[in-house]
Amino acid sequence: MGMENMSEEFKVKGEELVEKIKQLIHEGNVRRLIIKDETGKVYLEIPVTFGVIGALLAPMFAAVGAVAAMVADLKIEVIRSDEPEKTKEPEKPEESEKPEESEKKENG
Repeated sequence: MGMENMSEEFKVKGEELVEKIKQLIHEGNVRRLIIKDETGKVYLEIPVTFGVIGALLAPMFAAVGAVAAMVADLKIEVIRSDEPEKTKEPEKPEESEKPEESEKKENG
């Protein structure tokens, strides 16, 4: 089976834009977001990939917020894949697993 893309569009007010973008990214099967005004002029295209989390999203949200401040009514075109993306974050070592702490426990 090949990956097919589906497209849908949402109309939002400028002040609702950042929250809607966060919601769409959280859904997991979004491939690309295109932010346009009512006439169809594209302001921002955002490719969404696996593992884009946390601090990596901050600059993108800043750009989205800047667009939202300039334009009152916007459309978000959402390109989705048929297959949902994996949204699991990579595992991080816990603080208690540091070698220094293991040595202290053994020596203490």
